[in-house]
Amino acid sequence: MLIFKEAMAEFFDHCRYEKNLSAKTLKFYTIDLLQFSAFLELQGFPLVVTEIDKTHLKDYLKELSGWKPKTIKRKVATLKALFNYLEFEDHIVANPLRKLRIKIKEPALLPKALTAEESNNLLKKVYASIVPKEKSTYGYLEALRNTVVIELLFSTGARVSEIANLRRSALDLQSGTVTIHGKGGKQHMIQLCNPDALFTLDTYCTLFAARIATNGGYLLVNRFGNKLSDQSIRIFVGNLAAIAKIGKKVTPHVLRHTFATLLLENDVDIKYIQSLLGHSSIMTTQIYTQVNLEKQKKILAEKHPRMRFAMAMQ
Repeated sequence: MLIFKEAMAEFFDHCRYEKNLSAKTLKFYTIDLLQFSAFLELQGFPLVVTEIDKTHLKDYLKELSGWKPKTIKRKVATLKALFNYLEFEDHIVANPLRKLRIKIKEPALLPKALTAEESNNLLKKVYASIVPKEKSTYGYLEALRNTVVIELLFSTGARVSEIANLRRSALDLQSGTVTIHGKGGKQHMIQLCNPDALFTLDTYCTLFAARIATNGGYLLVNRFGNKLSDQSIRIFVGNLAAIAKIGKKVTPHVLRHTFATLLLENDVDIKYIQSLLGHSSIMTTQIYTQVNLEKQKKILAEKHPRMRFAMAMQ
């Protein structure tokens, strides 16, 4: 008779040692399953896995109804993964979620992106923070590292976690390439073409060589000599956007969207953008085909035949 918390422990071992899931995925699985376990206890529902049925799951979905659709989807997906595992291991006859028709609609939100002008302002501000005469100070080194962060985010379109976990060995300055290790163990190579970006990376790697060597080979280093965290990058990007007087919330993911959107606006084929972003499906990339309003206005003003039809009355 397997109780739910024992099932959780077995499932986590499976995820950690057999599926080799990332620490981030395991963290969310833990949060979601502990929440469901607490719900079962609070409601006085059965804690034996064979006795948990669709009526208990329906009540749990009602409990989740006030959460954001994306979060509900994740929590349901976590439960599906657990019950699928229990079914496969013959702890239960069938996954009870299979007997529920769950439809969670997410609002169709277009990805936010910076304009070319806003992107230029962001780059100008971060480069302006590097003061050459202070090369021996930590302030100079920090400004140099922050510039590398922006260059990598903007030049590669990588996710914040992919940049934070980047190792020095993934960067080949001679060929100007960086190998990005993405979701699900997938990796893809990005060519760094901009001379400013390559010069900044070369300078950074030279000055930070000793620090990188002692922190396990991670490229981006914090003031304590450790790997720079995702959250530190998020905070820095937000602060830089405020200094650059960009009137919108800017995150590393906004820079990823900007990378894709500006390439698309410059007539780069979406299949190439899919490859650059590391998307396994073209469907994920197609959200960027929604051109922004400025581009839309330019297209219609220049290309729409109505602009050539002059009327007599003005």
